[in-house]
Amino acid sequence: MEQFTPQEFEIYDMHAHIFPHKISEKATESIGKFYDINMHYSIGETERLLAAEAMIGTKRTLVCSVATSPKQVTSINNFIKDECDKHPELIGFAALHGDYEDIPGEVDRIISMGLHGVKLHADFQKTAIDSPKSYKIYEAIEGRLPVLVHMGDYRHDYSHPTMLAKVLRDFPKLKVLASHLGGFAAWDEAEIALHASENVRFDTSSAIGMMSPERAVRLIRHYGTDYCMFGTDFPMWDPKKEAQTLLSFGFTREEYQRIFSENAKEFLGI
Repeated sequence: MEQFTPQEFEIYDMHAHIFPHKISEKATESIGKFYDINMHYSIGETERLLAAEAMIGTKRTLVCSVATSPKQVTSINNFIKDECDKHPELIGFAALHGDYEDIPGEVDRIISMGLHGVKLHADFQKTAIDSPKSYKIYEAIEGRLPVLVHMGDYRHDYSHPTMLAKVLRDFPKLKVLASHLGGFAAWDEAEIALHASENVRFDTSSAIGMMSPERAVRLIRHYGTDYCMFGTDFPMWDPKKEAQTLLSFGFTREEYQRIFSENAKEFLGI
């Protein structure tokens, strides 16, 4: 099996979280408590992210933050916009919430700010991905912006793979990046319910290090290496270790280049 290093590839990290300085430590700690894990980084700030990405030569990083209440939407999107302006290597995904009073208006503003998509985390927002509230968001972004959706977690009933399958049937033109290979801790269900397509892609964050290499390869092969993208879930995990884990799976150079960057560029149209 040919051995590769991260530096041999152009890398796009398609799943990272950043927070403003004043709440960064608290927000990072809260994520660790929610998942009952030790976060690799204790502070999820932009500078820490960029330093971690520099260790593997990452070219672009998708950054987002989740609005757990509608009142957070505007400030989060302003923050993401400002960070992307300061750091052109960042790809900003905006926040939305099903209870936000003017979802279509905020979508217009998101597009005008040059942000590239929307991030939803149903478990944090306590809103199922196939609920009427979520459908209001899909109606506003379908054909306009892609959505990065948290997937899975057997402890909650907000983002099960079968729910995403229903969403995709109801919104055939919606572009979706399904995180965690389609179902954090629900990968058997994801393999049955979900399939890749032109509008449906998957990221490797919080997935490839949490299952056997054989299981990870099988799931990536199920979706196809043309439809999976590298992601780290910073500050939860270390980009260098995540890249090394992926590189241990024995894909070809061409397949790795697809996963590390080419699929991301095609999905985002950049």
